[in-house]
Amino acid sequence: MKRALSILAIIGLVAFGNFDLMAQEEGSADTTATEAVADSAASDSAATDSAAMTAAEEAPAEEAPAEEEVMEEDKSFHQVLKEKFIEGGAEFMGIVLITLILGLAISIERIIYLNLATPNAKKLLEDIEAALQNGGIEAAKEVCRNTRGPVASIFYQGLERSHEGIDMVEKTIVSYGSVQMGLLERNVSWISLFIALAPMLGFMGTVIGMIEAFDAIEAAGDISPSLVAGGIKVALLTTVFGLIVAIILQIFYNYIIAKIDSIVNTMEDASISLVDLLVRNEAKNQ
Repeated sequence: MKRALSILAIIGLVAFGNFDLMAQEEGSADTTATEAVADSAASDSAATDSAAMTAAEEAPAEEAPAEEEVMEEDKSFHQVLKEKFIEGGAEFMGIVLITLILGLAISIERIIYLNLATPNAKKLLEDIEAALQNGGIEAAKEVCRNTRGPVASIFYQGLERSHEGIDMVEKTIVSYGSVQMGLLERNVSWISLFIALAPMLGFMGTVIGMIEAFDAIEAAGDISPSLVAGGIKVALLTTVFGLIVAIILQIFYNYIIAKIDSIVNTMEDASISLVDLLVRNEAKNQ
């Protein structure tokens, strides 16, 4: 009996000893896991902080180009054009600008004159026909005097010679038509001169600018990219502005020429109709 109790006591001690060892191992394992989690959390927080600091440092660098782009976009076309004009130099840029101003002044004056000279030939012929039937040649001449435009002036000259015959009326219309055509084309040749002169002045400024750039290279004794690029840029700006002036004036010139051709065609058709009208009126009077 005593042996059995002793054996049970020994077994209990061994069992309790193993349990304590297992508990200690589990506790140490839990502690190790807890420390690992804490280390992981600390490393994550450190990574997050470093990422935030990196983003904060990079944010101004990314915003700076955006601010520069906004500043460039805020510049109006007028400001950019003014800056480029100043960079091109006042010598040739001023001459090109003068050609533009003079060309535009003549073009606007011609456009206003031609619009005022554009006739309503159909209505004028109807009024002259009614005046011939009611009051004769003098009434028709009065209608022409009260009407503005080259067609009315040609009609008046033709009616003034109507008593000399139809042949004289035709010659008078042709002769005075040439005079009116000259009045329509007055100063137009100056516009074509400015169209040719503007790009030529631009090219001259470019050539002189290139010469100055090479003189600067010779004086420096070295080919500096910034020196060459700056000189060429200034030289080419005069050519660009000269071409822009020529393009603008060319548009106005073509419009003026087309308007003159339209008025001349109307004058010719109306003159033929006037001669036919006088022939019919003369036949009725006979």
